[in-house]
Amino acid sequence: LPYFPSQRNCYREQRPHTILYNILSWRDSSRLNDNKLNHNATVHSCNCEQRRAACLKNPKASCQIASSVLVKTVCFMRSLPSFSHLPSGDQVALLRDCWVPLFVLGLAQEKIEFEVTDAPDSSMLRQILLGQGQTEKEAEERRPQPTLAQVHKLKSCLHRLWNLDLSPKEYAYLKGAILFNPDVQALRALPFIEGLQWEAQRALQGVVLLLHPEDTGRFSRILLAASAIQTVSHNLVTELFFKPLIGNADLFDLLREMLFVQHDNR
Repeated sequence: LPYFPSQRNCYREQRPHTILYNILSWRDSSRLNDNKLNHNATVHSCNCEQRRAACLKNPKASCQIASSVLVKTVCFMRSLPSFSHLPSGDQVALLRDCWVPLFVLGLAQEKIEFEVTDAPDSSMLRQILLGQGQTEKEAEERRPQPTLAQVHKLKSCLHRLWNLDLSPKEYAYLKGAILFNPDVQALRALPFIEGLQWEAQRALQGVVLLLHPEDTGRFSRILLAASAIQTVSHNLVTELFFKPLIGNADLFDLLREMLFVQHDNR
């Protein structure tokens, strides 16, 4: 079976000189339970309401929590010998493919709740008026904002996972099954990755049968929940949780740096 050791803090000694450090400096996992935000907002079913742009109601606290979950996500990947022994190109390809669903699993496992509100420029008239004064460069750099519909979809995925009440082992093997995705294009170690995913799924099924022998449909429901979180938009996660922290920096470049940073960096 693939080896899934417990997560460890990989980044205790980073230099305070980059955006990456700002993310990592908020990694204290003890804040996760202390800074959970109550989810009291109701997402309206009206289509016009669903299309409204959304942002975090408390971005400072929420971004701190999200950055901590993101670091744990990358640490999980780095902690797997079966992953770290893959060619670096395969590691980058798998990271690009799976960091969002793994991040969502991290939010679910830590039971992180967050509240959103209307974005300041969510009014269509305001967008039109402001757009008239934009330069061509500013218009090109303007990225789509998260919508209430997208946030509702993300929260639905989280509640679906919470209703399953997964154990730590179930979360670990589910993460492995998502991480080792043989459908990613141009993988050099494709047969090895196919085998790792199969082993992770088999191990997950074994744990499910052991912990819930009477629930014959649980394994299928877990796989359906995993399929749902893989439809969560990369843009939603980036814009909602990390743009307030990193601005226009490329988040994937930061993730790649986190993945390959040396443990002995001093």
